[in-house]
Amino acid sequence: MIRVVCLEKRYRSGDGELVIFSGLNFEIARGQRIALIGESGAGKSTLLHLLGGLDRPSDGAIYFGQNDICQFSDEALAEFRNRELGFVWQIHSLLAEFTALENVMMPLLIRGQSRQQAEPVSQARLDEVGLKNRAWHRAGELSGGEQQRVVLARALVGDPAVLLADEPTGSLDFRTGEMIMALLEDLHRTRRLTSIHATHNLEFARRADRVLKLEQGALIEMPSSSDLTESRVDRGD
Repeated sequence: MIRVVCLEKRYRSGDGELVIFSGLNFEIARGQRIALIGESGAGKSTLLHLLGGLDRPSDGAIYFGQNDICQFSDEALAEFRNRELGFVWQIHSLLAEFTALENVMMPLLIRGQSRQQAEPVSQARLDEVGLKNRAWHRAGELSGGEQQRVVLARALVGDPAVLLADEPTGSLDFRTGEMIMALLEDLHRTRRLTSIHATHNLEFARRADRVLKLEQGALIEMPSSSDLTESRVDRGD
């Protein structure tokens, strides 16, 4: 479903350039759940932003099916994100002045649906994540775990094929984090998603289909999710 070819990302730093990673090559099959691990600063969030079309690479290609999204115009890329991808971030980025339901509706309203069309679908997604009775509460009135479930409902409201999550439990306590992990796993299965989760939680990573580690600009695939033993994969250099 996803094929990354010779991907490179670098930033201008003073008089030189900072290379985050270079020559990354990997494929992700439809329906797989991928855990992306690595130390802080290794480039996990950068890679997720590139896969999500929120940033453009310095070089390389990112294919979804036969389409290289790096070649899309800004308008086409925005349309692709809205229809094909769901995002869950560590910082929930909910709009505090709006209710949970209104926050979930946003992607559908941006898509051009009317409120009458968007509201029942959005309510169904809130029901799905266990927030049926919290729909009309403002975001600031919800607990951290409830806010993250609203984010998950918002990510799924447009019926995406791919779910990208960046440290989705990083700001939560252990018990709440476990609940969100279990919910992510259940929704991945029931909705037949392709999921890529960046995480520092190795226990969560072990439960994924594959574990990929970013380290010193290289992508390392762990041959066994049970022991997370390292082996290098092709960097394309």
